[in-house]
Amino acid sequence: MTRTRILISAAVAASALALTACADSGDDPAAAPTSSAGAGAESGTSAESGAPAESDSDAPAEAGEPTAADVMFSRMMIPHHEQAIEMSDIILAKPDIPADVTALAEKIKAEQGPEIEQMEAWLDEWDQPTGPRDGHGGHGGGSQGDGGMNMGEDMSMMGGMLSADELQQLSDSEGTDAVRLFLEQMIAHHEGAIDMARGEVADGGYQPTIDLARSIIDTQQREIATMRDMLSAM
Repeated sequence: MTRTRILISAAVAASALALTACADSGDDPAAAPTSSAGAGAESGTSAESGAPAESDSDAPAEAGEPTAADVMFSRMMIPHHEQAIEMSDIILAKPDIPADVTALAEKIKAEQGPEIEQMEAWLDEWDQPTGPRDGHGGHGGGSQGDGGMNMGEDMSMMGGMLSADELQQLSDSEGTDAVRLFLEQMIAHHEGAIDMARGEVADGGYQPTIDLARSIIDTQQREIATMRDMLSAM
């Protein structure tokens, strides 16, 4: 077992609590620095002498080491994205859906499919299981032995996830009702993803994963605004 996996597995349970706490916070880490630095750190010089500032840590690489928060974020966001794609497929299969709504659904699929592949690649690189994989909220990808994580707890942390009954309601709806339900459900789904991404920005250690989280926040906030405009125009 690699040193990285040992460190990650030992901290996963604690990370779950940290992500849940962040989801309840009103702060927006995407809009503020993830660490508080003094003037000397910001300018790259020592505040006392004006000489180049020395690092306060022994960070081994520019990307940083993956932490339990990075693993948890990737494991949770994969099934979350998978369900958004499933919701998009449902609305795209219906007749007489407005062009702007179908364009949005296609956009969501085009964005989130590659993000799933990237997170799966990271988990494989870190020798970590992908975790829950059932877009309906089931326990499809692991057991309590996977890094000490309980799949039921995993799924409860994924804000905005639709139940099987809610997905069925979307499948059964037609016309304007289907459009309205899709938009309302996807807004809530995006809000859950943003909460998860904010937790990663606050607590993550692997810069590429943090960068993905920031991108998710920016993209999905814009899409929420678009969907609210669509609902207002109905």
